[in-house]
Amino acid sequence: MTGHHLAQLNVGTLKHPLDDPRTHGFTSMLDTLNAVADRAPGFVWRLVGDEGNDATEVRTSLGADVIVNMSVWESRDSLWDYVYRSGHLDVLRRRAEWFELPKTAFQVMWWIPAGHIPTVDEAVERLQLLRACGPSPSAFGFKDKYTAADAGLVVMAADATTTVQTTG
Repeated sequence: MTGHHLAQLNVGTLKHPLDDPRTHGFTSMLDTLNAVADRAPGFVWRLVGDEGNDATEVRTSLGADVIVNMSVWESRDSLWDYVYRSGHLDVLRRRAEWFELPKTAFQVMWWIPAGHIPTVDEAVERLQLLRACGPSPSAFGFKDKYTAADAGLVVMAADATTTVQTTG
């Protein structure tokens, strides 16, 4: 087991309210997609709101019509496999039916120490960092190959236990 995990946030600006019949194709698949994620190899955690099994009720400074999805994975590969090699890909291909076309980055990833659960505010800050400064070890996308070491997470063995130290 590594001393770090990959956190991710993706956001979408809804074309119509969640309870609008035109959004039903999306909302009707949420439980299934979340169950697939929960069982996916490398899955660690996902954001769930107080009202249900998803995060559609969570609002941020990004806007009232922006919904968030945030999760933590053991590795970039495990997240990639879920996003692009599971039933999630079919929903991703239909994204334009329910969400506005993004004009700026809508997904961000960053490395965290294993056991850390990121906050929504932390995730939004990472997305804003990516939007303002472009990819870096602190905020990046799938096409970027930053490692946990690039982000300053150094795994050190000490007396048969693993500790994580941040450098810099």
